[in-house]
Amino acid sequence: MAAGDLELQQLLERELERQQTTLQLIASENFTSRAVMAATGSVLTNKYSEGYPHKRYYGGNRVVDDVEDLARQRASRLFGADHANVQPHSGASANDAAYMALLEPGDTVLAMRLDQGGHLTHGSPVNFSGQRYRFVAYGVTPARPDGSGERIDLDQVAELARTERPKVIVAGATAYPRTIDPQPFRSIADDVGARFLCDAAHPAGLIAGGAHPNPAPFADVVTFTTHKTLRGPRGGAILCRAELAADIDRAVFPGLQGGPLEHVIAAKAVAFHEAAQPSFRAYAAQVVANARALAQALAEEGFRLVSGGTDNHLVLVDLRSFDPDLTGKVAQEVLDGAGITCNRNQIPGDPRSPFVTSGLRLGTPAMTTAGMGGPEMTEVAQLVGRALRGRSDESTLGAVADEVRNLCAKFPPYPAGGH
Repeated sequence: MAAGDLELQQLLERELERQQTTLQLIASENFTSRAVMAATGSVLTNKYSEGYPHKRYYGGNRVVDDVEDLARQRASRLFGADHANVQPHSGASANDAAYMALLEPGDTVLAMRLDQGGHLTHGSPVNFSGQRYRFVAYGVTPARPDGSGERIDLDQVAELARTERPKVIVAGATAYPRTIDPQPFRSIADDVGARFLCDAAHPAGLIAGGAHPNPAPFADVVTFTTHKTLRGPRGGAILCRAELAADIDRAVFPGLQGGPLEHVIAAKAVAFHEAAQPSFRAYAAQVVANARALAQALAEEGFRLVSGGTDNHLVLVDLRSFDPDLTGKVAQEVLDGAGITCNRNQIPGDPRSPFVTSGLRLGTPAMTTAGMGGPEMTEVAQLVGRALRGRSDESTLGAVADEVRNLCAKFPPYPAGGH
């Protein structure tokens, strides 16, 4: 940081305090290691390196080439893939590049409905994906009293694939609390001659840690982010079969991006190395165990869980069983004020808009990194229930905020500071 930049220094200190003293329950966030942050802030930020290792448009890239090669090798090895492109700046840009490599404008794509768990880049009409390609959506099965419903409707996927003949079938979600098995999608894609793309943005770290099925042996292309369950820097990556490597690389550069962020690519290499360690397998298993503990405790507080529970790192809560008048928007704002950070989210069949919603999405990756376990997840659920029941009572919300601060003080992600 520039010497004397007190204004920015104070902002960073405020954000560090927020992260240290409040509960981070956004499923797409995590705490990176100091090594990841150090690489992100390294001298590699100074270097322009358009192109790929050993095929650059600028000189002076001998070291940068080795850094990017290391990241590509580690990513390929971690997931058992033929080829890795580590240049995408985000999961959205990784999906954009994958579509560009596999599709022509107007081609048909089969992906998950946005209001039932799919992502913006899975065909939203306000997103490039929905504007450039023809998306057909599959959804989840109806809710059932025993909680066995609200799973991906594979019969519907197969039927739509037969009738719509998509060029690409996408598996993956942003708000789906259950395991996504890649094998049925591979079979359906083969039946209709489609490519299979798996968007593993959310479960990438669980896959690396052996707590979620690996799509790499089944999918033609796998896209993912490095900053969610993988616990790396903000960014994206693409894995693919060898025969698609050149197409994927051309789509990323020069198709969509210019100079890659080699300091972030170095941080990705750090994250891939960390995820290959035995301790990361224990972490991934604990993330899932914590999500299940959180889900059970939330159910005991009176919340209905979409699909009846969770198999991964997130819990999707239907607020209507807790309070029919409580919206996701209000719940998010109330909890934020009480030191509990999460996000509103639509649930399957939600009568409310995406800006209001009837649900909340809560995730366990960050607080698991901080060291919390099952007992803390029970306490968190109880704090959520108390805050929402007493949302009109300032004294209740103040007491919850104090308890949140006390709980977080026992599990600081950066004990001696982290910025």
